[in-house]
Amino acid sequence: MKSNNRLIAAAAFGILLIAVSVAVIHFGLYGLTLFIALPAALGALGSWVIKAQSTGTAIAAGMTANAIACLGFLAWGLEGITCIFMAMPLALPLGALGGWLAYAATHKRALAQGTAMLMFLPVGLGTMGFDLTAKPHVFQVRSSIEIAAPPEKVWNNVVSFSELPPPSEWYFKTGLAYPMRARIDGRGPGAVRYCEFSTGPFVEPIQVWDEPRLLRFSVAQNPAPMTEWSPYAKVLPRHLHGYLISKQGQFLLTPLPNGHTLLEGTTWYQHGLWPETYWTIWSQAVIHGIHMRVLVHIKNLSEAEG
Repeated sequence: MKSNNRLIAAAAFGILLIAVSVAVIHFGLYGLTLFIALPAALGALGSWVIKAQSTGTAIAAGMTANAIACLGFLAWGLEGITCIFMAMPLALPLGALGGWLAYAATHKRALAQGTAMLMFLPVGLGTMGFDLTAKPHVFQVRSSIEIAAPPEKVWNNVVSFSELPPPSEWYFKTGLAYPMRARIDGRGPGAVRYCEFSTGPFVEPIQVWDEPRLLRFSVAQNPAPMTEWSPYAKVLPRHLHGYLISKQGQFLLTPLPNGHTLLEGTTWYQHGLWPETYWTIWSQAVIHGIHMRVLVHIKNLSEAEG
């Protein structure tokens, strides 16, 4: 009887976790509930279901439960492979923690009947409250390169540039959006620059045109940051639109004593994913990679002109 009750309780809790997961994704809450509370609760459930008899078994069960859940997101078409890969470094350790907590709690007599699982309810309510009210911060990425040409020659290749060669970097072959070319409509403040990516154009109204020193622009339109890999023809999770947003950018050209130019590209952006510190590691790396693809191309064009 106790075994049957345990299975019923596990099934009910599992269904609840699935429902919460689908709900937070449906409403676009890519926050602490999805990436912290749920992995820990899934880990606890995995440990509790198998009646883990050691710390190692509990940790393994917690991690396994989260790996199965990630495969479920892929199978149901809720996420693609790349995003699941990026979430795994969060999900697996938190699953291990949840498995260990459930094991430690159920070895106390007062919690031996499964009430240990209830400790995750206030955590989930707290993270949900945070997710509903949290506002994303603005982050900055700055990248630079030295170009063997004066600013006057570099400037035109900054304002617009020809087709880039296909990307050789492995990370752009995982579906991440990459720059292909840039063109401009008009000159001076009020002109509109179009930086065309593999997923669509960034539309960039010019704010500052200080030739040949500074080009600063706002971003009126952002394309999707990536194309998801999936067993299905097309997967469109909500985080592909309105979560990784460029707000403003600039190119700064500084003349160097040797006649070269120090070209700095800066992007100000937001992402609506929490924990912010973790997801910022990924976003900073991706944006820096995009910067360097553009800066190297500008360098090659400018130096080839002689």
